[in-house]
Amino acid sequence: MIFILLALAIAPGLAICVYIFFKDKFEKEPLHVLAKCFFLGVFSALPALGLGELADYFFPITNTSASIALDAFVYIAFMEEFCKYAVLRGYAYNKPSFNEPYDGIMYSVMIAMGFATIENIIYVLENGLLVAIVRMLTAVPAHATFGILMGYYVGLAKFKSGNKLPYLLLGLFSAIFLHGIYDFCLIMYVDKYQFLLFGALLSLISGLFLSKKAIALHNQNSPFKPNEVQTTKQPL
Repeated sequence: MIFILLALAIAPGLAICVYIFFKDKFEKEPLHVLAKCFFLGVFSALPALGLGELADYFFPITNTSASIALDAFVYIAFMEEFCKYAVLRGYAYNKPSFNEPYDGIMYSVMIAMGFATIENIIYVLENGLLVAIVRMLTAVPAHATFGILMGYYVGLAKFKSGNKLPYLLLGLFSAIFLHGIYDFCLIMYVDKYQFLLFGALLSLISGLFLSKKAIALHNQNSPFKPNEVQTTKQPL
């Protein structure tokens, strides 16, 4: 049974990695760099989870909206997305293979899926088959959407002349914002299933819509797009 649970925990993240890899239509990234991003994403979960536990220990959460928002947006979303962002900015951003805006999405999703996979393994081994199925359809795709939004703006920043900081901050804080809303709904309405489903799924669906648009825009503007004039599209 443990092997089935491990397979269910690992498969969604790998499937999303493969999907995003094949959505890169014009210039594939080196597999060894992608693999390193994935495993750095795994290790980025350690400080994120540790800092979250420390924050919760020293500043425990109460059952108020403000306290739950602090937990969702700061203890969880900010710390997790910042650790992913640190890997993206510190490792992948300066790689020679990061040579078009879409690569921001590619590398960011690899990092996010490494993070989501180790997190998924922990939750699934602790809670069993039902959690594995639910997270396959919700939490892991949600992490992918956070990664796509972050990577979209970091990809814009990489190739923008002049001040890159606004796009870098948009990458980090758009992921934090969407992640925070998702977790706030999960925590706030954990006993009110209709609100939980509405809020968390609305956040997930919004993220999927924005992610699809982000992928299309970066592919449309790829400098490797053959025999066509590049059309500059407005950011999300």
